[in-house]
Amino acid sequence: MSGHTIAITGANRGIGLELVRLFIARGDHVIGLCRRAGDDLPATGAEVIDDVNVTSSDELRAAARRIGDRHINILVNVAGILTSEDFDGLGDPEASDRILRQYEVNALGPLLATHAFAGHLATGSKVALITSRMGSIADNDSGGQYGYRMSKAALNAAGKSLSLDLTARRIAVGIFHPGFVRTEMTGYNGQLEPAESAGLLAERIDELELDNAGRFLHANGEVLPW
Repeated sequence: MSGHTIAITGANRGIGLELVRLFIARGDHVIGLCRRAGDDLPATGAEVIDDVNVTSSDELRAAARRIGDRHINILVNVAGILTSEDFDGLGDPEASDRILRQYEVNALGPLLATHAFAGHLATGSKVALITSRMGSIADNDSGGQYGYRMSKAALNAAGKSLSLDLTARRIAVGIFHPGFVRTEMTGYNGQLEPAESAGLLAERIDELELDNAGRFLHANGEVLPW
């Protein structure tokens, strides 16, 4: 698949930036959406739309207006944040604020973005939600990380609903765990480099069709438990 228009949120760093580079290298036109572009994203040759906070419906609608009447073949929702909350720290009001912020960015943000750009998604378009296996309830064997786990579980639920609601429009929705990736978000710990993860995610996005939409998949293709 090449020569398509692909919009990516959280495109200014990490996995999002590597997806931008990958899709541009194969001949796609990429619209990189982010709050602040920095230097790396413009250097890719992507069309950059910054000042976009995925929790702001107004900013998302403004970005959609800048796209005009163009179709988006693939929307990749990457933007996310990670903070750490354990049980003993839940009495701290700042912990509650952090949990709510993760919910807003990680779960509500992709839902709002998909809705804001829905008018640009034509028959045959695809929506990819970059989630985490930490949102799996069945796979949780270590506890903790309350905000991140809860926000990603909520994103998975939203993704499943989107996969059903957008079927009538012939839009396929995929829910993908990128792997444990060495990014700023993970403190550069992990098993994969961002470019490796991006390559695997691109394979899953290419394979995404209506008949396999709504599944919770590892970037390597493994089906993950809810």
